[in-house]
Amino acid sequence: MPETADPPQPVKRRKATFRVPLIALLAIFGLMVCLAPTAFADVPGLWALYVVPLALIVYVVRTRTVATPQGLAVWTMFGHRELPWDALKGLSISKKAKVSAVLADDSKIPLPSVRTRHLPVLALVSNGRLKDPTGLVEEIVTPAEPEPPESPGSSAE
Repeated sequence: MPETADPPQPVKRRKATFRVPLIALLAIFGLMVCLAPTAFADVPGLWALYVVPLALIVYVVRTRTVATPQGLAVWTMFGHRELPWDALKGLSISKKAKVSAVLADDSKIPLPSVRTRHLPVLALVSNGRLKDPTGLVEEIVTPAEPEPPESPGSSAE
């Protein structure tokens, strides 16, 4: 039988999305239920209290940071911005472990939902354009050296 070559495997594309967990929508729904008696009382205009939970829903669903091999996509409540890796000078970390992207002109753009614990993931997705300060990516990318085999005459019993 003739040998058939395996079909080419698709290239695995790395992508990381950092966002508020969608389970937060459950808490917002609970807030809406609790507001119902007050919002629909006999006082006109109290239904406007539902603006707060609706704004929270928009925030949870829309706000995120997406890292791809091409760059970062930053989504906020009212806008979207693409940041290619070449446009970044580096990252800035605040005292509260929030991460911001520093552009070539030294302007900072906050990265929603990205914290210092996510830096190894950003370094991995960026394909080395960002350095990992923890050193975890080097351990994953470069395999550890194999241990030398024990000689047949030496056994630790």
